[in-house]
Parts: sequence; C-alpha cells; structure tokens
Amino acid sequence: MSSIAKSVLRSVKHGRAAWPRTGSAHSGKRRFHRLVLGIETSCDDTGAAVVDEAGCVLGEALHCQKEVHLQSGGIIPVVAQQLHRENIDRVVQEALSASGVSVAELAAVATTVKPGLALSLGVGLHYSQGLVSRHQTPFIPIHHMEAHALTIRLTHPLEFPFLVLLISGGHCLLAVAQGVSDFLLLGQSIDIAPGDMLDKVARRLSLRKHPECHSMAGGQAIEHLAQSGNQERLTFRLPMRQYRNCDFSFSGLQNIVNNAIVQKEKEEGIQEGEILSCVKDVAAAVQHAVAVHIIQRTYRAMLFCIKNSILPSKNATLVVSGGVASNQYIRKVLQNLADANDFALLCPPPRLCTDNGVMIAWNGIERLRAGLGVLHSIAGVRYEPRAPLGIDISKRVEEDSIKVPKLKEIRWLAS
Repeated sequence: MSSIAKSVLRSVKHGRAAWPRTGSAHSGKRRFHRLVLGIETSCDDTGAAVVDEAGCVLGEALHCQKEVHLQSGGIIPVVAQQLHRENIDRVVQEALSASGVSVAELAAVATTVKPGLALSLGVGLHYSQGLVSRHQTPFIPIHHMEAHALTIRLTHPLEFPFLVLLISGGHCLLAVAQGVSDFLLLGQSIDIAPGDMLDKVARRLSLRKHPECHSMAGGQAIEHLAQSGNQERLTFRLPMRQYRNCDFSFSGLQNIVNNAIVQKEKEEGIQEGEILSCVKDVAAAVQHAVAVHIIQRTYRAMLFCIKNSILPSKNATLVVSGGVASNQYIRKVLQNLADANDFALLCPPPRLCTDNGVMIAWNGIERLRAGLGVLHSIAGVRYEPRAPLGIDISKRVEEDSIKVPKLKEIRWLAS
C-alpha cells in the first residue's frame, strides 16, 4: 500500500460512517417468504441487506467511504479495499441483526461480482464464499448494473420491457430490460462516466475550498452551485453530435470544460486552486452540458425502440437509476423528455440510486424467483472488473441512423 493510501487510512481511523437502516423486520408472515441477503462492495460503499420475496426490506446497513475519498481527491483502490475488509463483517451482521434473521433462514446469499473495482469486488466475494461454505447456503452472483436496472421493480409494480438509463460515477449506459437477465444494450460511455466527469471538474474548480461545498462530493457540489448560476454565460461544444448512435463521451467534454476554466483563470488573474468569481456560472453550464448530452442519446434510444417495436408505442417506460439520477436538474429534463414522448419516467428513491445492499438482495430475489444463476457450488466463481450488460445491439442503433429532432422543439429545458 502506498504512503498516500496509508496516511488516508490513518486520518479516518476514528471517523467511521455507518448507517443501519431497518424496515418492518418482525412481521409474523415473514417465514412464508424466501429471504435473500445481499452484499455490495463493487466500489467504495460496503452495503448489506435482507429482503424477502414480497419486496420487504427486513434489515439493511451501509458503511459509506465518502469522507475518506474526499480527503484524497478520489478513490484509492487499496484504501477502498482495506475499508471494505474492516467493515464488511460488521455491516453484514448489522443487517442480519436488524432483520431478526439468521443465516440458516436465508434462501440464498447474493453478492456483486461484476463489474467494479477489482480489489473491492474481491473483498465481497471472498467474504460471501466463506459465509455460504460455512452454512451451505445457495449463492447468487450479481451483475451490478442489472441490480441497478431492476431496483425499480422493488418500488413499483413494473412489467417488462422497459428502457433503462443508468448514470453514475462509474457507468453510463442505455439498455432495454426484457427480463430479469435479458437486456439489450443500446449504447454506453466510450470513456468515463458522467459522475466521474463531474467529480473531476469539481476538483479542478477546487470546490472543496468553497464555503458552501467543503463537505460535498464533487457532483453534489456542482449541482448545489448550479442552482444559483447562469448557464447561458458559458457554452460548451457537445461531444459525438455527428454520430447517430446511443453512445456517450464525457472525457472530451471534460477537456473542453478544463480549457474554459484555464481561460477564466487567466481573465481573472488567479492561479489554479483559487476559486473563480464565476464558479457558479461554470457549474451551471457544466451541468447543463452533461444534461443535454444525456438527453440527446436517450431521445435517440426512445425513437429506436419505438421504430423497431422493442417497446410499445404508447405508455412505454423510461427507468433512470444510478447516483447521477439523484441530480434534480438532470432528472427534470429527463421528465420533460419522457412527457414529450409519451413515456412514463420512473426513478428509485435517491437512497436506492446509489450503491447499496438492498438492490443486490432484490436482484437475488428476482433471480431466485426466475430460477436464474442460483449456484449450489461456489467453485469457479470469479469477480469480473469489466462485464457487459446483455446483448450489445449498439451497431444496429447506429445503422438506423436516427436523427434526433431539435430539443427546444419538445420544451425539454428544466425551467
């Protein structure tokens, strides 16, 4: 472990952040439903939850590493790994205790095995393997993005198929959910994710030094400052407008933003690390550009799905999940886009948009009910840092070459 990683760990040794969450754990009817323990360690949060077939969250716990990684300016994988190791047993035991359930009562243990940070995934898988071996419990390996996509079925009675937009700090993709383990991938980011880009822009703007944002994550700080900024004072050229597909690119947009920040610093005569007087306008313009890029690709996905009868032409549904789905500006423009195209927009509650054990346990319930991927031997189970979701039909989308109408014509602005 590097000296930087060790110093970060030392600095937070006494600052654990854990939030057990409990539901109606002790219903007398609980024994009639199968129960799944979900374990999540794909990135920087250690989560666990017990969920039953009826969708009742019997108990959950989460250890959030946000404060640690804010200090280092980004996620250090070995630090995340060490914090997972230190907290996973406690988090799992808190979830089990809150639920009033023993491991022997579980129908299965479901654990994220792909995709994610290799060192983090390894902790969850290793712990789960020990747990299921000791108790001879079935094991369900979970695809992290599938879990995000299906969380909406825990909170809403939604039938397949539906369009899914997953936007977070680590992922950005558009897919059609046709079944529990049946997805058509329409497009994805060819480089970084929107949440990652917003965090990097926030670091470049030194928003931790801003008096309103010192305790906020990067994307949260951008959203906060953007509320009182004027997005029209800066205009950023959007990426990939010449490509009629559903892929995304945020690294190019980040470079354009960084160049604009350098120019503004020169104009104001300040050094990198100092706060621009126009920082709120920059934040508003950046958030707006990210929203427009997401809207353009999502609009094309809607048109493609209707044209090819993948979704019904009336009353189709767009599901938006992942950490960036909590951004209210982006959610508002997506709502306007959905309204203009006769789509319903559904989002999980904010606490289920970010990584958590509930979504993993629920995905385990979905797979258990469908009889998909329930293993009675853990031999050969491996974690996969990179893993596609479903069948990739992005080339078909590009071949259709669907032109997206001008967005102003559908009154998409979040006014």
